[in-house]
Amino acid sequence: MRYEAGSVVRHRRHRGRVRRCARPARPGGRAVRRRRAEAHQRRFPRRQQAGLGPCGRSRHVTGILEQYGYGELSVTVTVHGTQITNVSVPVLRTAEPYSQQLAAQVLPMLKSEVLAAHSARINTVSGATYTSQAYADSIQSALDKLHLK
Repeated sequence: MRYEAGSVVRHRRHRGRVRRCARPARPGGRAVRRRRAEAHQRRFPRRQQAGLGPCGRSRHVTGILEQYGYGELSVTVTVHGTQITNVSVPVLRTAEPYSQQLAAQVLPMLKSEVLAAHSARINTVSGATYTSQAYADSIQSALDKLHLK
């Protein structure tokens, strides 16, 4: 019988005397579990981490064109691994000059929120609720394309 290192020593009665013996390794011991885990990893290799290319480069993805009460916008997200590294707005069309001015003030605030949170769950800016919501929705659609949260 083979005994594993660190196996439990127990007492056993044999012909009226108490003997000390090590408990044999169970078939479901550490070695068996390790072999099963290795076989499972060979059969089902881990998928590449979402957002990374073959060489670990950054990826750029554009979210959907979100229409909101005062225009429409789309957001491009740059991701390295699971971290959002940059956010830009390639498409911003507004109906009025005031909406353009408001968006110009609000977008840098929203960008800093996203870069701090590394997700689309951000606080909206008071006075620009529709713009903030459209921005967050476009970012979330881009992250969905990358299979990130």
